[in-house]
Amino acid sequence: MGGYIRPMTDLKKGGSSENRRKRLLFRAQRRGFKEVDLIFGAFAEARLARLDETGLDQFEALLAAPDQEVYAWLRGAAPVPAEFDNPVFAGLKAVCQQQAPRWNS
Repeated sequence: MGGYIRPMTDLKKGGSSENRRKRLLFRAQRRGFKEVDLIFGAFAEARLARLDETGLDQFEALLAAPDQEVYAWLRGAAPVPAEFDNPVFAGLKAVCQQQAPRWNS
């Protein structure tokens, strides 16, 4: 995974899964694109605590993807690349399809 943000898989360096989840929640709520912040934040608050390491890796990879691209995938305006078409993305998409989502703004 490239980009300017280091992956948060620091368990071998003394970090904890709980700390990783806290950092991912913070990032999910502050991506810088309000619509995506709301979607990622709602998903993270509801499901992050239950994700296993694979799920956390998938979530983190989606956090590293460009906001405009993720938003296009979520709206169905662009096809989802295979590397991001996973259960976590399906969960994010489900947040978008809720009849009355609860946004924490």
